[in-house]
Amino acid sequence: MEFFRIRRDIPFMKHALVFNVISIITFALAVFFLAHRGLNYSIEFTGGVVIEAEYPQPVNLEGVRDALIKSGIGEPQVQNFGSARTVAIRLADKDANIPSFVSPDPNIKKNTFDRDKFAAIAIAPGGADGKILRVEVVGPQVGKELASDGGLALLLVCIGIMGYLALRFEWKFSVAAIIANMHDVVIILGFFAFFQWEFSLSVLAAVLAVLGYSVNESVVVFDRVRETFKKRRALAVPEVINHAITSTISRTIITHGCTQLMVTSMLFLGGPTLHYFALALTIGILFGIYSSVLVASPIVMWLGISRADLIKPEKKKDVNDGAVV
Repeated sequence: MEFFRIRRDIPFMKHALVFNVISIITFALAVFFLAHRGLNYSIEFTGGVVIEAEYPQPVNLEGVRDALIKSGIGEPQVQNFGSARTVAIRLADKDANIPSFVSPDPNIKKNTFDRDKFAAIAIAPGGADGKILRVEVVGPQVGKELASDGGLALLLVCIGIMGYLALRFEWKFSVAAIIANMHDVVIILGFFAFFQWEFSLSVLAAVLAVLGYSVNESVVVFDRVRETFKKRRALAVPEVINHAITSTISRTIITHGCTQLMVTSMLFLGGPTLHYFALALTIGILFGIYSSVLVASPIVMWLGISRADLIKPEKKKDVNDGAVV
């Protein structure tokens, strides 16, 4: 399906060096912010307490937050969850006085969250009829396991992508695609480090989704490169790649435009729960288009891809095949 067709190939590879210099600069900045600021990990990774409270009427979030700060907790995160009357309160282990709300439970030999003690502080700004709906306590050891499992998931996805592309195309394509995908992942993380947005499990899921989403765009371009090599033998390698990218532009706009419409609705209408998930997807989609087209393709060209790499010569049939002596 195409909304339009560009008749003349756009010379993308003529400016390949410029595109990759821009990518190197953005990549270096992302690494710099990751190294110097680091990620603002959520409670899932650092450990802490998540409390969901319900109030009889829409509550002043700042009032709840100020009441908790005055109790000596530190810097709690307070945000609406689902409706204006429901509030999610996140308390990280790094806040020194969190243990004051955790009482030892001799029956189960572990600490439990003291709901009554916490409710006396958190519920007061919203009215006496408020109540605690849910409490989740995440230990720091669990957070470390989630972080290590998330890193392992990223590694396995990368290995799987490289293997898939090496089998379907050629090893040069797999190297180019992984470089482009790592470019996308690091830039997403760089944005989260620079702005200190919360990095949660949902954001990690978005990063994994971007890996698969971005490689799909690369596969489409690589397929068109192989097809062009077969049909237009007179073209040089840069011209083949230019034609492949140009001929897939309409498809790229349709696919990514429709996807971004859905992600944008989550970003603005999905509430705090989906906000950073949708934000990570938005960054990943935008940079995924750029990297798949203007990073992976030049790398394939510089690695020396040729028609012989993609099109196996036809085996000539021996005239004596099947002869009986």
